[in-house]
Amino acid sequence: MDLSVEAVVNTAIALEGATAQQEQQMLLLRKSLDSQAKLVQEIVPPAPPKLATSGMVGTQLHTTA
Repeated sequence: MDLSVEAVVNTAIALEGATAQQEQQMLLLRKSLDSQAKLVQEIVPPAPPKLATSGMVGTQLHTTA
C-alpha cells in the first residue's frame, strides 16, 4: 500500500471539510427542531394533568417492600 505524505494530507483536509459541513448541517437541524418545538408550544398550551379524585383506579397507591 503506497501512502504518500500528500495523499495523507489531502485526506485529512477532505475529512476536515466534511466535518465542518456536518457541523453546519447539525446546527441547521437543531435550529429547525427548536423552532418547531417553540411553535408547537405556542399552538398547544400545556394541559394540567387530570388526576382521579374518586373511585378505585388512580386514587390509591399499593406498594410492598
